[in-house]
Amino acid sequence: MKPIVGISMSREAAEGYPRDFLRATYIEAVRRAGAVPLLLANCDESVSLLELCDGLLLTGGGDVDPTTFGAADDGTEWSGVSPDRDRTELALIAAADHLNLPVFGICRGMQVMAVAYGGTLIQDIPRRRPDSALHHSQKESRERVTHSVDLEPDSRAAEVAGNTHFEVNSFHHQAVDRMPDGWRVVGRASDQMVEAIERPGERYLLGVQWHPEDLATAHQPAQQLFEKFVEACLAYQAGREQHVGRSR
Repeated sequence: MKPIVGISMSREAAEGYPRDFLRATYIEAVRRAGAVPLLLANCDESVSLLELCDGLLLTGGGDVDPTTFGAADDGTEWSGVSPDRDRTELALIAAADHLNLPVFGICRGMQVMAVAYGGTLIQDIPRRRPDSALHHSQKESRERVTHSVDLEPDSRAAEVAGNTHFEVNSFHHQAVDRMPDGWRVVGRASDQMVEAIERPGERYLLGVQWHPEDLATAHQPAQQLFEKFVEACLAYQAGREQHVGRSR
């Protein structure tokens, strides 16, 4: 049986009517990698669905509320903040910890991983780092790469990507600031902005700041990020099936 990947969803209050949604590029990247996507709505009940899953994918989307990492609002123009999404994803991460699931975070997903383990975020890059020559929120299409990321040679991220140099797209104005204990910064842009994080150890815990799901159809290293994640999910599934009490 193919592994099941639980995928978090965005929350939007379009015209006053909240809706949960997910761009199909995430779903297709997971399917191409050989897994079954299971969409996790922004509600408490989604946490119990992780019992059915072999991995958790945390997706991009709106800003993380600064209260989740103990900070005051610094006057940033917020976009897409959702207390329901923040609460759901933090609970999903805690449940994934309990189950020892592989976790892959993309853009906001990487940021919420950092917050969940005790890190903090830069609330607005242009205001905090006006000296940066990079445009981290690009105007070009999502399929275009606009800057590079250098990965640490001894990192899981470099092993997964198959290279220490990665060309990426970029759609964020927040970024990881203080790292949580036990985690490594394993990728940076030329302005030293954090672009990839991981926690050393056997368990697969990796976050990237760019959007490989939008590059994956034409850029094999981007699709490879999903393939290696699904390999970790397959290994988790194999271990699960050895224990009858946790088999599906």
